[in-house]
Amino acid sequence: MKAITWHGKHDVRCDTVDDPEILNPRDAIIRITSTAICGSDLHLYDGYVPQMMPGDILGHEFMGEVVEIGAKSTLKKGQRVIVPFPISCGQCFHCKKQQFSCCDNSNPADKQDIGREQLGQPMAGIFGYSHMTGGYSGGQAEYVRVPYSDVGPFVIPDDSIDDDKVLFMTDILPTGWMAAENCDIEPGDTVAVWGCGPVGLFAVQSAFLMGAKRVIAIDHFPARLELAAKFGAETINFEHSKVYEALQDMTGGVGPDASIDCVGLEAHGLYLDNVLDQIKVSTFLGTDRGHVIRQIIMATRKGGNVSIPGVYGGFLDKFPLGAMMEKGLTVKTGQTHVQKYTEPLYAAIVEDKIDTTFLISHRMPLEAGPEGYQKFHDEQDTYTKIVLKPGMAAAA
Repeated sequence: MKAITWHGKHDVRCDTVDDPEILNPRDAIIRITSTAICGSDLHLYDGYVPQMMPGDILGHEFMGEVVEIGAKSTLKKGQRVIVPFPISCGQCFHCKKQQFSCCDNSNPADKQDIGREQLGQPMAGIFGYSHMTGGYSGGQAEYVRVPYSDVGPFVIPDDSIDDDKVLFMTDILPTGWMAAENCDIEPGDTVAVWGCGPVGLFAVQSAFLMGAKRVIAIDHFPARLELAAKFGAETINFEHSKVYEALQDMTGGVGPDASIDCVGLEAHGLYLDNVLDQIKVSTFLGTDRGHVIRQIIMATRKGGNVSIPGVYGGFLDKFPLGAMMEKGLTVKTGQTHVQKYTEPLYAAIVEDKIDTTFLISHRMPLEAGPEGYQKFHDEQDTYTKIVLKPGMAAAA
């Protein structure tokens, strides 16, 4: 089969690889009908995740048709399913608490030491996202093996619903939703969202649906800020305004009630702390560029909430811990417990409460995946979201 594979920094390829096989009675094989390039895939593309190996199959946002099942799978051949990006057993302590992205069993035992040494505990398995998260093949391919298929996949009840409406239930929609939920939004709140990529835009929608009176979206790509504004957000272009000062002016000197970091470890901008972070990253003296989370802690009002769906991978210095403590901020973060949200988000999509299709800027055949990565990386103001379609004819 064809699959998008990682071979090093800024080097992804469309290779011919072995077809997946059933390895466990709870497995299923899915024929991919739609798969997307995620913003967090760019961290792999940029070489920020050291546990990647040449030939690893990428992709954790995908859906398709069940074509083969193990003896203990609850799926049926022919069903259309979306597949959450975290792989969860459904039976461990965390899964029973609906903390699916913290599953204790989905990361194979021989891979768990990587996370234990770097993070204190092993991570759950994730499709197509390094050997720290299990080394599982991802879904930017024609077929994929889905472990624990009796727990993760969500069957789409209505075959008439197009892939575009439900594909993002695999990751970015529930990630934006959980990011807003972690803010404990009360009616009348002002919520600031740093980063108007796919997760940030869904966080904007979600914050309004949860009762926020105002949402302030922060980015530097005009097209993304325009998309945020269409949902009712006020906007700040950080290349034209000083974000802290602008937020103070917009909130009467109080600061946002809640702030959401949808940027993560690759913050942009010519700021002193960011330049120092970049130097440290380039000389292997640091791992993450944390300008946004520092700015958020300084800008959020006293007693406010901070939500961090943006990916961080290592250690960060010059962290304003004193401000966080003295201001009494509540901080919530983590990978998304996607399985917890699939049913209510599907209902919201069917009832037209949440729009997902607005985000898709480009559709490409799977074979064009390497070009898609390059475009999504270098032209983010134009390429807001790329969906890859196995079997789609290449442009003439």
